[in-house]
Amino acid sequence: MSKVQIDDLDRQIIDILGNDARISNRKIAADLNVTEGTVRGRIKRLQQERLMTFTAITDFGLENTSKLAFIGVQACVEDVRSIATKIADVPLVNAVTITLGRFNIWVVCLFDTLDSLFEVASERILAIPGVHHVETSIAVKTIKYNARVARITAADLSLTPEEADNSA
Repeated sequence: MSKVQIDDLDRQIIDILGNDARISNRKIAADLNVTEGTVRGRIKRLQQERLMTFTAITDFGLENTSKLAFIGVQACVEDVRSIATKIADVPLVNAVTITLGRFNIWVVCLFDTLDSLFEVASERILAIPGVHHVETSIAVKTIKYNARVARITAADLSLTPEEADNSA
């Protein structure tokens, strides 16, 4: 199967929708000097190939009870991918990344109480076989938060749609 390909028009559509997902296909078409059908077809293909999805992102800063936490995880190198997948299934976990450095997995989560954060870090993540150490940091003040980071997904542009499905 061929690799997923996106071109300049796809990137322009993604960029426009990334700034305002409520914009009409007609407006996008007019701005890009293409037909509305072209825009509609491109959006459908990007969604089918899991290169783009629409989602509502709430600003956690508006909710006084939700706090942001980062959990650094040191795990057995041979099992990093399977451990990361297990961590991704834990409730309250919003993002899991495999990294290089002091920790080989970084976890991002929102929590309402310290007890719920403790349960995620110490009772759920640390209990996974192959996890050696967890270290938690709590964001006390957010200087900048760009909700567009939510666009990072398992659908890597170098993957075929079937490979993206298997890695998600």
